[in-house]
This record gives sequence, structure tokens and C-alpha cells, in this order.
Amino acid sequence: MTHRFGLIRRFRFNRPQKIAAALLMLFLVQGLWLTSRQPLTEQDYQYARCGRETWERPSPLAGYYTSCGNIHDGILAYRLAGLPLTLNLMAERALDLFRKPEDRVLQAGSEPSTWELRHQMTYALLLLRLPFLAAGVMLGGCLWWVTRRLYGNLGGYTALALYCFCPAVLRATVQPNPDILAALGVYGGVYTAIGVAHAMLGPRRKWRPRIVLLTLILAAAAASHIAALAVAALLGLALMLWVAEGHRSLILPILLGTSFGALVLVFACYGFSPDAFSYLFRSGAGLLSVSLAPAQRFFGSLPEAGIAIASAAALALYVASRRSRYFGNTAPLICALVCMVLVMTGSPGTPWLWSIPFLLTFNGGVFADACETARPRPALTAAATLIGLQAILCVLSLFGEM
Repeated sequence: MTHRFGLIRRFRFNRPQKIAAALLMLFLVQGLWLTSRQPLTEQDYQYARCGRETWERPSPLAGYYTSCGNIHDGILAYRLAGLPLTLNLMAERALDLFRKPEDRVLQAGSEPSTWELRHQMTYALLLLRLPFLAAGVMLGGCLWWVTRRLYGNLGGYTALALYCFCPAVLRATVQPNPDILAALGVYGGVYTAIGVAHAMLGPRRKWRPRIVLLTLILAAAAASHIAALAVAALLGLALMLWVAEGHRSLILPILLGTSFGALVLVFACYGFSPDAFSYLFRSGAGLLSVSLAPAQRFFGSLPEAGIAIASAAALALYVASRRSRYFGNTAPLICALVCMVLVMTGSPGTPWLWSIPFLLTFNGGVFADACETARPRPALTAAATLIGLQAILCVLSLFGEM
């Protein structure tokens, strides 16, 4: 049996995976429920129009990549928003070949605008949001995989349950924007970098697949927002230096190489247009500042009260208990603190959203440690109560979105 099929054979879909899948299904249902109650907005039309242009045809404006200009606030978000519409349009054109002339959705030679497509494509609003809902589910899956691998089932359940009932994440997945994509890229990039550092302690044959994966994830982060590449690379560098004892001289060349490969892939996302790609750096899109205001807004928000209380309790346990102060808990805490205070000054964005997966990873790890003591019942009760509280607040906030 080949190595590829050996990996498939080792995969098991047992009770832990079924519980995680059920939680992610609840997350998806909430996202679809919110989507069904949203109107098409001007932002939707912009992402749909310019996203379609990246796939179907160049901009009608000479010197610009799309009619939105040279995109600098996340080309991946535009491409993902436009891809379902373009594929749907191609499918309708193909099906029109088998329809009577009077029943055809698209007339011969017509090039319908995005405004016209809202009538011709019944599910335009859902198609626009499906890639971002999928990214939210993928981020939840990554969170589950990391926390379960580090802390066991209990840590994975705690982190994933809080994630699936986080209104801030849900709102980011039900509108076209680069924030949820950047959150996925930063979280995946940091933990893949840690995986590369761990692989460096073993045989060299295990390095290459993880380095290739790191390049792809950093490319997704950079294409979501160029600042996300810098954040993921710098955090990954610090944590790799912490882990890879004896191989630290190789870490910087590896990260530089993967970052360069990521930028090449971003260049490909711009259709290898030098002017559009260079504008990404000339626009100041990667400029960041520091402020405590995002943290104050997040932890002071009533719908996020369950997560705020869980984070305060986890921090108190982390400080009080020596057994909780190890790399697996300290790394996500550092990443959460760094991302929570970042503010974009060169383009719109919410870097504090990138901190939420790290924060929930930290919460899951500390609560899992507390449940492994001689008296686990108080910690189990507290975790279940906080998850229940967050779920209730999340559902109430969703009804408030109507």
C-alpha cells in the first residue's frame, strides 16, 4: 500500500470526529440562517463585479486590474467571491444549449452585468457567501485538529464549541471580506511553522511536505491581506526559534524561501500583472499600528461574554498553575495578545479577528489541564457552563440581526 493510501486508511471517523462535525454543522446552520435574512448590499455588488472580472475578462479601464482599481485589500477575497458566480454563469450557458430559445437564461452574445444577474441567478447572495462560510468551517476544523492533538478531546471540544458560537466569527463569514480568510491563513501559518520546526528534529524526508504546505498557507494569508503574511511569518519565526533547537540556523532561510514562494503565488493571483501586483506594496496596505481599543470592544461586547469570562478564567489558571505554563499554552497566548492589539492603517481590516482562534486554543488548553487534576469536576462544570452561556448569547444575538 502506498503512503498516500496509508494515510487515508489511518483516518478514523469515530465519536470525537462525529461530535466535532456536529458542532461545525451547527456553525454552518447559523451562517446559512444569517445569510437567508440578508439583502444584497453595495459591498456584495462590488465583490461580485470585480471578482468576476478577475476570472472572466480584464478591466474595461485602461491601466487598472479591475473596475475596482488595482486591488490591495485582499485579491483572494475578490476571486473567491466571483468564482461561484462565474462557474454558475458558465453552467447556465452550457444548459442554454439544450433549452428552447424562449426559455434560455442568457441570450446569445449577451454579457449580463452583476446587477442583471441578481434576477437571472436565484442564489446569487448565497453563492457570494459560500466561499467565506467554507473558510469559517475550515478554520473551525483547523482549530479542532490543533487543540485535540495538543490537549486531547476535552480541549478540542471546549475550543471548537466556543468558536462555533462566536458571533464575531459568524458575522465575518456571512459577508464577502478578507478577514476570515486572513484569520485562517495566520492561524494555519503559525501552527504549520511550528510543525516544520518539530519536523526539523526528525529525518529530513519529513521536512519537504510541511515546507510546501507552509508555502501554500502563507500564500493564502498574503493573498487575503499582505499584512497577514508579515504577522504569520514573524510569529512563526519566533516560535520556530523556540522549538527547533540545534537547527536554528536553518529557520530563517526556510521562512524566507516559503515567504518568497508565497509572494510568487500571490503574483499568480493577480494574473501575473506587474502593475497590479506592485500596487499591493505601493498602496501601504500592510501598514499596522497598535491599539487596545479592539480588545476593549471585543471583551466588552455582551454577545461575547462567555468567551470573555472563559478567557479571564483561563488566564487566572495559567498564572496560578505551573502545570499550565508550557509551550502548548504559552504560544497561542502570545499570538492572541499580539494580534488582538493590531490595527490596520493602510486599508480596512480587523486583525483582532485573527486573534480569536489563538485565544480559543489557549482557553481549550488551560481548561483541559484543569480537568486533568485530582478534582476535575469543577473545571468540567465551569467549561460546560461557559459554553452554554456563550451558545445562548450567540443565538440571542443572531435573532437581533433580523
